[in-house]
Amino acid sequence: MSTVNNTKKKALGRGLGALLQSGDTDITSTKSSTAAGNTTAGSIPLLDISQIEANPFQPRTHFEEEALLELRDSIKEHGIIQPVTVRKLGYDKFQLISGERRFRASQLAGLKQIPAYIRIANDQTMLEMALVENIQRENLDAIEVAISYQRLIDECNLTQEQLSEKVAKQRSTVTNYLRLLKLPAQIQMGIRDGVISMGHARALINVGDKDKQLELYNITVENELSVRSIEELVRGEKPKTVKNIKDELDQQKKTVKTPVLPTEYVVIQNNLKQFFSTEVELSVSRTGKGRIVLPFESEQDLKIILEMLNL
Repeated sequence: MSTVNNTKKKALGRGLGALLQSGDTDITSTKSSTAAGNTTAGSIPLLDISQIEANPFQPRTHFEEEALLELRDSIKEHGIIQPVTVRKLGYDKFQLISGERRFRASQLAGLKQIPAYIRIANDQTMLEMALVENIQRENLDAIEVAISYQRLIDECNLTQEQLSEKVAKQRSTVTNYLRLLKLPAQIQMGIRDGVISMGHARALINVGDKDKQLELYNITVENELSVRSIEELVRGEKPKTVKNIKDELDQQKKTVKTPVLPTEYVVIQNNLKQFFSTEVELSVSRTGKGRIVLPFESEQDLKIILEMLNL
């Protein structure tokens, strides 16, 4: 039993480990029973899944179906390697503190029972434990992390300094996440959906006006700008209008240098122009691959080209 508990504690982040080792949240006992009706805090019994209810403090708002199905398949083959953590609500009733992905995947796998650490925690401590565990161990997107940080501050009465200690992050890192929540909802959704990165978002935060933030966000998405590019735009945002920025981007696209064709290909391109009586674009890479583009202004022009090609 001690080996399992030691392994668990080493695997946890520093913030959650401190919470679980606290005398207020962890009542350990050398006595344990596999009977769900006689469980003891600190034990690792098998609990009926039907006795466990979901965690109302779960910070993750959506779970990837594919990842859950992969975990389900792993559980079917290997079983539950890491127990979930629950708190005892009453006789034969438990509530998840952490491990909701394992819990959901176990349900999908058709398991009737699941191993569980049993803790005693009040609602605030449970919220801290759930949020800290998820922040440190789950692949939350940046907005979910930011919301979790804000909940810890608001609902657990923590300062940013105390929060940084609990989640083992630099205070500046915590601050950067929290600032994301000040961005317009459209940009926050863009972060959650992976349309832009947190680096893009951090650059947009430095633009004071929300309308300008949205305009620059749309420019970033439409032009697939890098973080460095959006940082450069933001640095020049004050003396420039968004229209000027768009014009600059259009001009940059127009002035992109096209590769110089070798002389023999220039001759071929000119011959094609004369043959089709239209502008012809010929491009060839260093490996010899290339393309020929025949533009046309109307359906009639297309018919003429097709006739010349006997098509």
